Amino acid sequence: MGLLLFATTDEVVSQNLSVFSPASPQAESIRGLFVLVLAITGGIFLIVEGVLVYSLLRSRRRAAAGEAEPPQVYGSTPIELAWTAAPLLIVFVLFLVVARTEWEVRPGPEDQPPPGSQPLSVTVIGRQWWWEYVYEKYDGREWHVTTANELHVPASDDGVPRPVYLTLKSADVIHSFWVPRLAGKTDLIPGRVNRTWFQTAERGVFLGQCAEFCGTQHANMLLRVVADEPAEFERWLANEAKPAVDEPAAAAGKRAFLAQSCVNCHAVRGTPARGTYAPDLTHLMSRKTLASGMVANSAEELRRWLADPQQVKPGCLMPSFKLSDRDLDLITGYLRTLR
Repeated sequence: MGLLLFATTDEVVSQNLSVFSPASPQAESIRGLFVLVLAITGGIFLIVEGVLVYSLLRSRRRAAAGEAEPPQVYGSTPIELAWTAAPLLIVFVLFLVVARTEWEVRPGPEDQPPPGSQPLSVTVIGRQWWWEYVYEKYDGREWHVTTANELHVPASDDGVPRPVYLTLKSADVIHSFWVPRLAGKTDLIPGRVNRTWFQTAERGVFLGQCAEFCGTQHANMLLRVVADEPAEFERWLANEAKPAVDEPAAAAGKRAFLAQSCVNCHAVRGTPARGTYAPDLTHLMSRKTLASGMVANSAEELRRWLADPQQVKPGCLMPSFKLSDRDLDLITGYLRTLR
C-alpha cells in the first residue's frame, strides 16, 4: 500500500503513501474514481473470463460425449448490437464520472476562494533536483517568502477551510508534483504555468515524489508537505519572512561562507549572498531534511554535504569546493545558526 518510513535526528515519520488513504477532498474524489473504474473493469474481466471458462468446459464435455458440433451462427444482429451498445454505455458512464472528478479537483479562481476561507497561494518551481516554494499570499496578506523542499501549509479547523492554491512552474525540464494523499499528479512544464490545489484538516507530514522522469536524480526529488496548526503555521511563516539573525559566535563562519562562491547561487537574506539559482538558506535549520528529503538535516549530514555533494546526490548541480577541514567546520557552524 505504499508505506514509507523516514527517520531524522529528531523525528520519525511513518507516512502512508497510498491513494486509498485520502486526507483531502481532492484525493477522496480520485480514490472514488479509482474504485469505480476498478469495479467496472473487474466486473468485465469476471464476465469475460467466466464465459470463456464455461465455453471451454462445455466444449470438452461435448467432445468427450461424442456429440456433434453445434450449429454455427454467422451474423447475429442482436449479438452485434449488444456487444456494441454495452461498451458504448460503459465508456459514456466512465466519461461522465471522469469529467465530474476533473471538475471537482480542478482549481477554481484564486481571487474567488470559498466564503469564510483563509486561502494560501504558493508558487512551486521544480528544479533538478529540488523544489522551490515562494509564498505569495495568505488570508489576504502578501508575503513573498522563499524557501525550499518543505512545503508548510495550514490545516483547516473550526469550520474554516484553508485551501492551498499552487502555481506550478519548471526552471529546466518537465517535473510532476504528486502527494498521493492530498491531490493528483500535475506536471510542471518549462514555459507553461499549471495549477493545482488541495486542503486538508489532518495535521502531520505528507510525503510525495516527483512523478515525471527528470534526470539521474529523479528518484531522489522527494516532497514533504507539512500541515500545521493554523497558529503554528502563522508563526512559521512570520519567522521565514525575517532576515537571517547574526550570532556573534558564528562571525568567523559567516566570513568563511561569504568568501566562497556559494553566494553566487544561494541567498541568505540580510547578507550579500543573493543568489537565486540554488535553495534559499536564510532559515535552513527550520527544515528537517537536506538534498530534497534525502538525508536528515543534522550537523554531520550538513558537513558531509558541504564536503562533497556528489557523494550524497550524484549528478546534482552543486560541486565540491574542496574546502579545508577548518572551513568546513566554520561554514557548518554558521549554517547551523540559520533558524
